[in-house]
This record gives sequence, structure tokens and C-alpha cells, in this order.
Amino acid sequence: MRIAVFTKNRSNPAYEAARIGADRAAAAHAGVRIEHHVPETPDDAGQQEALVRHALATRPDALVFTPVHPTRLEGALDAVQAAGIPVFGFVNRMPPGRCVSYVGASDTALAERIAARLFEHLAKPDGEHVDVVMVTGPEDSVTSLERMRAFEATAARHPHVRLVGRCNGAYQREPAREAFAALLPRHARIDGVLAANDIMAIGVLEALQAAGRTAAVVGVNAIPQAVAAIRAGTMLATADFNAMAMCHLATACAIRHLQGQPVPAEIELPVGLVDRHNAHLWDLPYAQRPLPGLDEVAGR
Repeated sequence: MRIAVFTKNRSNPAYEAARIGADRAAAAHAGVRIEHHVPETPDDAGQQEALVRHALATRPDALVFTPVHPTRLEGALDAVQAAGIPVFGFVNRMPPGRCVSYVGASDTALAERIAARLFEHLAKPDGEHVDVVMVTGPEDSVTSLERMRAFEATAARHPHVRLVGRCNGAYQREPAREAFAALLPRHARIDGVLAANDIMAIGVLEALQAAGRTAAVVGVNAIPQAVAAIRAGTMLATADFNAMAMCHLATACAIRHLQGQPVPAEIELPVGLVDRHNAHLWDLPYAQRPLPGLDEVAGR
């Protein structure tokens, strides 16, 4: 049994985790082989399309797939569908009918929760305003767009919060560091930072340190670097958008489907909030972090 797994890049540790999740699912079943396909240029739709078409020529039994763009992979996926190869999605939704199963989490819920954690942390007894900056992912990223909308909606419910700026970190560390460093001189005061993912939050922390400034920073993904920063006291919190569990479960669905067994059409994972109170529970290498079983979550 050969399963082709498609992730978006090698620059975001969340997708390293996703690949580990697929490998761990395969390791629990004899005779399952995982083939990983990753664009050389992060999040490049053209490269991902070429990878899909190359994999299609070798006739894998199933695809476990997250698209780098909401629409630019449609032609390649049409070819997969025409070949009768089942697709199992994770992280990003695809149009109806594309996937046998989809595994994800609510970007809105996790963004609302992590934003509320930051805003509550920043609240002052006298109701004084606090200034917050947002760091976005790629402009056409569905997850980033949903998280930005949720950040803004949550800020609207907290009268003491002023969203005073934003910059684009492209869901990567170095671009986020550079973009935030360029933004810093325009704001004499920044109390908090909402980063749409953790690796950008790490870049923000580096920019703050280089400028000799501080702010409360939150992110999304619960990557090991963020957990270490939380435990060290330099980062406030993160929301566990668990790409490893998503890809693990999508791969488990693929295996079960290929064995002729029914699988759920959709699995939505709950939102976990990680801060100094519970960060020790996440302070493990990806290979050692606990993963939910398919039977455990299928009934949710």
C-alpha cells in the first residue's frame, strides 16, 4: 500500500510534524509505505502541481493532501479524481467532493481563543488602551485570512485593545523577523503581538530582542520552539493547531479506506491552549507527543 503525502514546505515546523504524523500512522500498519512530496520553494503552487502530476504517474493507492493554494491545484486534482485515486485532506479544506475524509480544526475558534488570552493578559485595571500588532501569513492563505478575521473580531469585543498595525511574515521565520523589524520604528509602543503561526512568532521575538524591546507575543501551532519560548518566559502562549495529529488521522483514514472499511467524512480537532501553566505537557519531540486514535476522534 503506497500513500503519497503532500505538505506545503520544509520551512514551517508544523509541516515537519505533519510528515512525522503520517509516518507514525504508517508504522502502525504492516505493508504501508509513505512517499513525501514537498515543494522546494515554500508554498509554491506550480511546484506542488508538478509533484501531484509526477506522483500520479506512479499510481499511488491514495493521496494525503493539503493544498498550498485554495484554487490553483484544481487541474491537478481533477486528474487525480479522473484516475480514481482517493484523496484525504488535512489542514486546508478543499471543494466538496474532493476528499473521502478531511481532518482539521477551526481557525476561527483557535484564533479567538489565543487572542482572548493575549487581551486578558494585557488588560489594565484602569482600562487604559493597549496597542497590538498582527503578523499575517501569505495573502491568499485560507488559514491566515480566517485567523486575521477572528483576531479582529475578538479585538472588537475588548474595548481596551487597539489594533495599530500589521505586517506579512509569509508563515516563515526570517520574513516575519524582517517585516516586524521594519514595522517596529513606526510604533513607539507595542504591547502585544498576534502572530498567525508560531514560526513567525519566533521571528517576532528575535526582532524584538535585536531592537531591545519587549511585548507579549502569541502564536499558533505549539511547535517545539514556541513551547521552549513559553517555558523560558519570552512568549506568552500558543494555540495547538495540531498538524501532526491532522496528518496522522488523515493517513489513518486512507489506510482504513483502502482496507475496505468506512471512515468519517470529517474530523474537527479541539483547540488546545498552551501557556506557562501547561507547556510542560507539550515539551516533547514530535516523535514522542501523544496522538489521538482514529476510533477515539471519529465519534466527535
